[in-house]
Amino acid sequence: MITLHRAWRWGGARLPPSSVPSGPFPLWRGRSGPGAMAFPQPKPRAPELPRKRLKTLDCGQGAVRAVRFNADGHYCLTCGSDKTLKLWNPLRGTLLRAYSGHGYEVLDAAGSFDNSHLCSGGGDKAVVLWDVASGQVVRKFRGHAGKVNTVQFNEEATVILSGSIDSSIRCWDCRSRRPEPVQKLDEARDGVSSVKVSDHEVLAGSVDGRVRRYDLRMGQLFSDYVGSPLTCTCFSRDGQCILLSSLDSTLRLLDKDTGELLGEYTGHKNQEYKLDCCLSERDTHVVSCSEDGKVYFWDLVEGALALALPVGPGVVQSLAYHPTEPCLLTAMGGSIQCWREEAFEVEDGAG
Repeated sequence: MITLHRAWRWGGARLPPSSVPSGPFPLWRGRSGPGAMAFPQPKPRAPELPRKRLKTLDCGQGAVRAVRFNADGHYCLTCGSDKTLKLWNPLRGTLLRAYSGHGYEVLDAAGSFDNSHLCSGGGDKAVVLWDVASGQVVRKFRGHAGKVNTVQFNEEATVILSGSIDSSIRCWDCRSRRPEPVQKLDEARDGVSSVKVSDHEVLAGSVDGRVRRYDLRMGQLFSDYVGSPLTCTCFSRDGQCILLSSLDSTLRLLDKDTGELLGEYTGHKNQEYKLDCCLSERDTHVVSCSEDGKVYFWDLVEGALALALPVGPGVVQSLAYHPTEPCLLTAMGGSIQCWREEAFEVEDGAG
């Protein structure tokens, strides 16, 4: 059990002008001393965005509440309003297995690092641990007083963290037979909408307008106030920033350690629904669902809108970005869509 010490702060202050570098970037020098030649660093390859619709899969699960890649990006999970969870190969469009065991709609799911187990949460207030190969329920954890909005494994897949509309995060030991959680984090004053986990941190967004970061090594809690109900939170892939989506149709990028506002991204619509946001595989773009049927991409540094990707006539309910490639999954209605870069060609047998 870890005792957390609160370290409150007010987020949202812009970076002072003095912190922004001025003038040209330094050049790498091949050798030092008088007469040494200066060579610019190689220009990085321009990031590609997934503009090309590769597949549309009718999932047969009623409304798809969430779509999630597995750890290596080869497979994906879809959470259905028909109480089922399904595992797919999205490039082939192949259904691999369906998982039944929830008593109400499934709202979120995640895969373990070794792809051997899944966890899911839903409207039945339960958190379920699944065996991938057999499709059987390994454990069913009960204790939340309301629907479970979000679930995540820790890095070793020994603990499941679940966030609920009951304003709590609960930590469940996958190896124990004890029915109660090993720890309960109840600092939120309204429903927990999003939980993300790194090797030593838990990031949680709440409808109370605060993002909370639990540093498990230091035993500290850091809280930043945004003011609008949060719908999604995530770490940048380099672990230095956090991205927040809220019901004022604004995404905010904060410095993880200081809470300073590094960027704001607007143009999409998010006023009613819990929608996903994320960063691209190289941290070059901010990506968000929208209630106007599009997925929006912004340049992370400049904040300029780079792409408004038309998905369909409804709300883009969920999205997932591949961990290493420019590949995007979106969910709208009862189907999911797989997007790749324009030059991508499907290999023989993968279509």
